[in-house]
Amino acid sequence: MNTQPLISPEVLVPRLGEQLVEAGLLTADQLKQALEHQKHSTAAGKPILLGNAIIELGFLDRPTLDRAVTEQILRLRAALEDANRHLEQRVQQRTAELEEALRKLAELNQLKANFVANVSHELRTPLTHIRGYLELLHTQTLGPLTNEQIKAVEVALQSAFRLQNLIEDLILFSLAARGEMTLTLKVIDLRPIVENVSAHARSKAENRQITLETRIAPQVSFVRADQEKIRWVLTHLLDNAIKFTEPGGRVELKIAPFSENPGLVNVSVSDTGIGIPPERLQEIFEPFHQLDGSPTRKHGGTGLGLALVREIVEAHGSRIDVQSEVNRGTTFSFSLLSAKGDEIT
Repeated sequence: MNTQPLISPEVLVPRLGEQLVEAGLLTADQLKQALEHQKHSTAAGKPILLGNAIIELGFLDRPTLDRAVTEQILRLRAALEDANRHLEQRVQQRTAELEEALRKLAELNQLKANFVANVSHELRTPLTHIRGYLELLHTQTLGPLTNEQIKAVEVALQSAFRLQNLIEDLILFSLAARGEMTLTLKVIDLRPIVENVSAHARSKAENRQITLETRIAPQVSFVRADQEKIRWVLTHLLDNAIKFTEPGGRVELKIAPFSENPGLVNVSVSDTGIGIPPERLQEIFEPFHQLDGSPTRKHGGTGLGLALVREIVEAHGSRIDVQSEVNRGTTFSFSLLSAKGDEIT
């Protein structure tokens, strides 16, 4: 036997009894009696709506109750429509505020990129002069130097070279931030590029007592990419891996077929370094951001490298992937379009 009450308009009106009391159609005492009657009927296995209890007690007739319920439904509907209008207005206002905030943020980012570009270009010219004279001193073109002076000039040259790399990174970052970074895509052979960047990185690895290995599958040497920018990416990933690997560790640069797509070549740089906590993996790609921002941090850097790596890789239509485990190591990988050697122009 179905004991569910029949659907009635009054079920659409919340707190019906209080509404009837406020409208002067029912007294507070009558409402109390009606609620008790409803309670007893429900306990006896005959649940009824409050409106039916009021009618059964003779406090109101059905037409009066229906009119009161209908009027309340109309008021609720009007209130709902009014609330919707206010909500739409608020949404439009918030949308406009967010659009304005985004516009200002875009302007600030543009100003920042322009500032970085201008300052970097201004630094490049005097640094070129400094390096030029340091090289003249080092080659003793301007006169003989003592051994101590030669060592001092070598240190100055190394610092100038580091500063030049930083300036070039800043210029590249400013171009990427303004959407002006261009690629010269052509078929290139990764083998000589890998050999070149590995040769430069090997001395750093040996100084830190780190084993550096490179592996290139013979059938995947050629890809379609920007040669200089891919060289930059590999150089930075290797330097980064060496920097964060403890003495006795291992770094590997690997070029292999992409298992999920034969038309792609997978490039990966792995290390056995300090690793990255999983909750902080995305932070490493934020420009000018260091995971260790303390004044006593062990590893230096501007925090630009990996941000630029991601920009360059994504400009190639690929995605940089990172897998890491604290105290076990990190692997950065991305894919490039495979090509054939006879396509080289």
